[in-house]
Amino acid sequence: MAEFVLVAGAWLGSWAWDEVVPSLRAAGHGAHPLTLSGLAERRDAPAGQQTHVQDIVGEIERRGLRDVVLVGHSYSGIPVGQAAERIGDRLARVVFVDSEVPVDGGSFASGWWQGREVFEALLADNGGYWPPAGPADFDGQGLTDGQVARFLEGATPHPGATLTEPAVLDRPLGGLPATYIKCLLDGPEPNDTVAELLTSEHWRLVTMATGHWPMFSQPTELAELLVAQAS
Repeated sequence: MAEFVLVAGAWLGSWAWDEVVPSLRAAGHGAHPLTLSGLAERRDAPAGQQTHVQDIVGEIERRGLRDVVLVGHSYSGIPVGQAAERIGDRLARVVFVDSEVPVDGGSFASGWWQGREVFEALLADNGGYWPPAGPADFDGQGLTDGQVARFLEGATPHPGATLTEPAVLDRPLGGLPATYIKCLLDGPEPNDTVAELLTSEHWRLVTMATGHWPMFSQPTELAELLVAQAS
């Protein structure tokens, strides 16, 4: 039996996994969705990049979990990748779901497609937070109107320090047992950093014919893929 620790991306809390968790548990596994500091029901908690790493490590240690399949979606791949290094032999596998991955000394902002300065200006204009995606951001992502409405209803502004503080890696990420799930409606190829990691014998690539938020658009299919990675 694997213990899945599920961490959603920017603006989202543990509630984002509500339609994935039952399938994982029905397959006989543990499932532990996690809300990071500064988001959803924890929105008042102060948060930086290393706060999020410690949120994940602390949850695993608090629950005494072993055979952990650590799942990071979108932004949360950055703290999840760091946490995966720090939990030692508790880790069975790390799964990155259409996510960013940590680069030692780099941040989410430093990889922003328009440049770090543009992203930091956006944060400054919004009180130090990244405002949630708007309806147009979901175009072509395989989501129904109801799924988009659910996302927007639950989303909270994302604390900027978690996006600008640098990641800290103790060793090369390519040495971890890892799977990268690429959601094809959000682009056919992983970014260059992920592509390089996928040359490692320890990494696998899996694709899904859906958009960037598969826990909403294809929760059953996502759960099946996660279960397959635990075997």
